[in-house]
Parts: sequence; C-alpha cells; structure tokens
Amino acid sequence: MTDRAVKFLEKLEVPTGPMAGQKLRLAPYQKAFLSGSLADGISGAALSVARGGGKSALTAGIALGHLLGEVDPQVRRECLAAARTRDQGRIVYDYVAGLARSLPAAKQKALTWRRAPRLEVEFDGPGGPHVLRILPADGRTALGTSPTLAIADERAHWREAGDDLEHALISGLGKRGGRFIAISTSAPDDTHPFSRMLDDPPDGYYVQEHRADDGCPPDDLEQIRKANPGAEFGVGASLEWLQAQARRAIARGGSTLTSWRLYNLNQRISGEARDVLLRVDEWLTCETDDLPPRQGPVVIGVDLGGSASMSAATYFWPETGRLECRGWFPSKPGLRDRGEMDGVSGRYIEMQQRGELATLGEATVPIPAWLGEVMRHVAGETIAAFCADRYKQSELSEALQAASIRAPIIWRGFGFKDGGEDCERFRRACFDGRVKSTPSLLLRSAFADAIVLRDPAANMKLAKARSRGRIDPASASVIAVAEGMRIAARPQKKARASWV
Repeated sequence: MTDRAVKFLEKLEVPTGPMAGQKLRLAPYQKAFLSGSLADGISGAALSVARGGGKSALTAGIALGHLLGEVDPQVRRECLAAARTRDQGRIVYDYVAGLARSLPAAKQKALTWRRAPRLEVEFDGPGGPHVLRILPADGRTALGTSPTLAIADERAHWREAGDDLEHALISGLGKRGGRFIAISTSAPDDTHPFSRMLDDPPDGYYVQEHRADDGCPPDDLEQIRKANPGAEFGVGASLEWLQAQARRAIARGGSTLTSWRLYNLNQRISGEARDVLLRVDEWLTCETDDLPPRQGPVVIGVDLGGSASMSAATYFWPETGRLECRGWFPSKPGLRDRGEMDGVSGRYIEMQQRGELATLGEATVPIPAWLGEVMRHVAGETIAAFCADRYKQSELSEALQAASIRAPIIWRGFGFKDGGEDCERFRRACFDGRVKSTPSLLLRSAFADAIVLRDPAANMKLAKARSRGRIDPASASVIAVAEGMRIAARPQKKARASWV
C-alpha cells in the first residue's frame, strides 16, 4: 500500500508556488511517514513538523489518493478531512482540487465538486460512489458517519470543541476498520491531546515528530534542520531563509520570537499573546549550566499545597543570583497516576528522576516533616528570610515554631497588593540577569502554566492558565526572589562613630 501511495503522489503536479507544474517530489521524511502510517496493522498515525514543511501537500495527497482507491481499495469509501475552521478546511479542499488537475482526463470527469452546503468531492468509480468531506472542528458534524479514513489537519490548534470531533471521528472509524491520521505543528504544551498522542500513542499508532530541542538557540542551523526536515530537499523554505528569519525574530524578541519557536522550530510553546508571568525565552535566559555559588544569606520561599496540589520551596541567594527549587507531592496517588490525572503524562516521573520532585506523606504532605526537608536542603546556610503565603499562616505557624526556624518570617499575600509588587520585582530581576538557575523541568512547567491577572490599575497577581496546572514552584520563586531583591536594595548598616 505504501509503495502504491508514493507512486501515486509523485505522479501528481505541484499546484501552486514557484514549483507549480512540476512533478511532486516527496522528501524522505514524507515517505517515511507514508510508510509508517499506511503499514498493515496501523490504525492511527500522528506527524508533527514545522510550518511550511509540506503538511498541506501530504494531507491533500493522502485524501485524494484514498478517494480514488490508491491508498485503500474498500468499496464506498468515505474520507473525512477535519480542520479547525471552514476557512482552513477550504485550504485543504483547494489543494485537493489543485492536485486533481494533474489526473488523467477520465478520472477528472468522474469527480464532482461541491461547495455547498459543505465542501465535498464525490468520485464515481468502481465500488462507488466514494466521497471526501471537509469538516470544521465541531463534533456534531461527524456523528452518524462511517469513514474509512479520517485526517485531522493542524490538530494541535483546534479549539476545545475539537476534542468532540476527534472522538466522533475515531468512534466512526471503528465501524469499518478505518484509519486516523493527525498532521500538525506542535501543540502549545505537553498536556494537549495532540502532544499526548505523540508522547504516549495508543496501541497500533505510528508517530513521527520533528521538533527542535527545548532551549536551543533560535538560529541554530542543525536545530532548524531538525524541525524542517524537508527544507534541504526543496520542500518549503530554504535553510538559509529560515536562519535569516530566526535572526530577525531574535532581534525583535517578545511574541515574534515565541511564534518563531512554536511554528518554525516546532517547539511546544504557547503562541498566544496572553499576559504571562514570563515568556519561555525570557525564562531561558535565566537558565545556565554554570550556576553561581551558594554565597551569602539565602531567602527561602515556600508554597504549601494540599492533597492535590504540589508543595514547593525555592532557595534564592541575592548576593550571587543562584536559584534552586524543589517540589513535593503526597505519595497517594503515585506520580504516574497523578501525571495522568493532571494531563502531563510522565512529566512528574521525569522530574523525580532529575531530583526536582519527591513524594512525602500519604494523602497530604505532613507540614513538620516537609519543613524538615525544606531546611535540610540548605543545612549550614544563613537564612536571611523565610517567605510564605499569608493565606496559609495558621497552618504553617505552629510547624515553623516547632521546627525552631530562627529567621525572619515574611508573610506575603498573593492578591493584587503584595502580588503586584512581588511579580514585578521578580520579572525585573529576571530581565536584569539577576536570577540564575540550572535547567529545571519543574520550573519550566510551572512558568508554562502561570499567567497574571491585572486589575484596572494594572496591578498583577498570579493565576493558573489551566485548572490542573501546578504553579506552586512559580509562586515560591516569585516571593523568594522579590524578598531577595528587597534585601539587596537595603543600604548596608555602617558602624556608628564613637567619641573617645
């Protein structure tokens, strides 16, 4: 089936662009995907590749080949190609129409094109009629169908209602042993259904992901090549052009650089222009393999969680800018089950393996034992301040006294008053290069889920981007760094002059 599909596609002509009219030439990565996704025993497949990597040609080519029986010879074939909106579905429809213009005249005459009430192509061939329908991401439009192939175009960027469409498509495919194929750039984060499909595919699924390494320089040629595997084979933009655009994005920074990472390096980064605490590139400037020493007094910031949320502690040395962070969960449920419930798959297990996350207690984290773990991490260090959420003061006060912590206890609120000041001091410290941390999956995950809300006076307070996001390490870091910056800004006490 694979060889037949490749031969069919490479007989077609490129419909648009500078290579219009030339025979379609598949890049090695496209052939590899066809080979894996159309193999016997495969019920589903997912491909993730950067923007401009030939996804539209592949999507339209597979859809047209299936319609004509070149991919699957079943009778009365029904192919459903789903897109985020009708307008995006029209792009797939028009690309199918463009490819079909290079078919033999007899096959072109057997095709009927409809634009209303929905985008549809019918093929009057042997065992037919066969149909290709374009659907917007609304699950109700797929109910009652019995597709032999379903293609999800740009699955990572469907709205939440798109989950219903995916479920409806897959349930319909079961009636006729059909195949599900998702082709897209990366989703904004690891918790998206498309990311989870790539990271933990169901049985019988083939996955292929082309993504640059997290934290890589945006203009690294090898990383650009990794995310754009067709560039050196004439599919999409050239490597030289992509590298030039990367340098332009670096110069502009902000949302331009974030969008470059998402769409052109295919990294899992939110491209939304929402009010985040820190953008990923802003935090990456704080990460270093050459961590400054533990020097001078340390400020500890803590965020005590409950049975479901994480407890976290951040350690910040204002004198050198060194920042360390650790997290704790109760042991029940286990980290693997907790990761599934929170929609992050095996991320908590990976944090544990990196020494960033631990379990303590059973149903809840016991406060005295937790404080003991927090303090043991900096045994022998001078504690400049111990900062905690004022909302948890009653829970923490007795345990702090029992632990004999002899340091100034700073109670901070997370509302607009204290939160606005602490968030701004934290952001400024990061921008000024006064915060340095080792690469931390715990902190990256927390900042990815941390957004800020603003009141009419533009004061900030931390909030979650999603209900199951764990931003406790970000909260602990904000209050620790903010207090460290206040300490650093205070004038040093001078010895009093004395008269003899």
